[in-house]
Amino acid sequence: MPSVAPSGVSPVVPARRASPSTVKWVLMLGALSALPAFTVDMYLPALPQVADDLLSTEAMAQLTVSCMLIGGGVGQLVIGPLSDRFGRRAPLLVGLVLHVVISLLCAVVTSMPLLIGLRLAQGFFNAAAGVASVAVVRDRFVGAEAARILSRLMLVIGVAPMFAPTLGSFVLAHGSWRWVFVVLAAMGAVLAVVVLTRMPETHPPRKRLTGGIRTVAGGYGRLLRDRHFLALAVIPGLGFGVLMSYVVASPIIFQQEFGLSEGQFALLFAVNGVGLVLSAQVNAALVRKVAPVRLLRFGVVAQAVLVVVLLVVVLTGAGGLIGLLVALWWVLAFQGFVPANASAMALSRHGEIAGTAAAMIGAIQSLVAGVVSSLGGFLGGDALAMAMVMLVAVLLAIGVLATATPAFRRGGWHMPV
Repeated sequence: MPSVAPSGVSPVVPARRASPSTVKWVLMLGALSALPAFTVDMYLPALPQVADDLLSTEAMAQLTVSCMLIGGGVGQLVIGPLSDRFGRRAPLLVGLVLHVVISLLCAVVTSMPLLIGLRLAQGFFNAAAGVASVAVVRDRFVGAEAARILSRLMLVIGVAPMFAPTLGSFVLAHGSWRWVFVVLAAMGAVLAVVVLTRMPETHPPRKRLTGGIRTVAGGYGRLLRDRHFLALAVIPGLGFGVLMSYVVASPIIFQQEFGLSEGQFALLFAVNGVGLVLSAQVNAALVRKVAPVRLLRFGVVAQAVLVVVLLVVVLTGAGGLIGLLVALWWVLAFQGFVPANASAMALSRHGEIAGTAAAMIGAIQSLVAGVVSSLGGFLGGDALAMAMVMLVAVLLAIGVLATATPAFRRGGWHMPV
């Protein structure tokens, strides 16, 4: 049975605190959680160059991104249970080392099919970084403290896709697309050294699962039977679908529709990133005094209202570019109240298989966000399509939270879901 401790009406309090300091864990786990996002998004500005250099098409080059995401989703499902069986450090270090090796192979590849295969493998193995970072949070923290730390991590995961393309553009300005993979290899190598020298094992042998495939299947079976867990695991994916809808559509909207230069576009990305940073910091502060379920409920409702405002601005053209930017900034700003709180509550239900639970959350998140964000392209890829996809995503999040958890029921906000 899921372990859910009632909390009455009092604020959720942390059961454990980091040692020696929370800052150490936030920095280390934040860097780990950012690696998969940087591996996907640093590469985006290079797609036309990759297609030309490997005598292929941009559609095939885009497939290397899709395969990276698919590999990441599958990798999380495999690596999560391994981290429950063998501890967090060993699977993480193996994943980081193979990330480095595959990145260097991508830097010297000579054909598009081979690059596609390598990106699939790269996504699979560097998923270890994302799984480990979330599982370690659950190993060391529970309740409001876990939500606070996860808020910092979700900040990194949310902001990374917005700034990684800028870093990729900087690399491309000084070299070919192959240097992007050299930089990614260097990132992985640095993280491997940090884990090896600074990160202790947080999942001791006495708490590890034993058994083989039957145990893994049993763990996933428990998660699939927990309706509340599944609901809370889907919500971060819908939240990231909102964010990725913006990331995917923004180059077309602002550079083609509004004619912004690359420099202006990069500045706009940075300004919107500030909204994510601020909301994550506010959520991390509030979660010490307000139960995560209350913040989550407030966040999804507020974001829905703001997306409606954005849709009206797009349809009417009110305020022009400035009106669109202001409405969009507020939509993205409220992102900080959604994934972190939902993930913390989901993990709190299955702390004994935190790695498997983190893998399930990450895999669902990748799948849902990928499907949601891709819808904008089918609808035209413009500002209207982006706003419509965002509205669908936030309304689905509210529907899931309302029907599969007690968050909107009388008294439901007084207890973890």
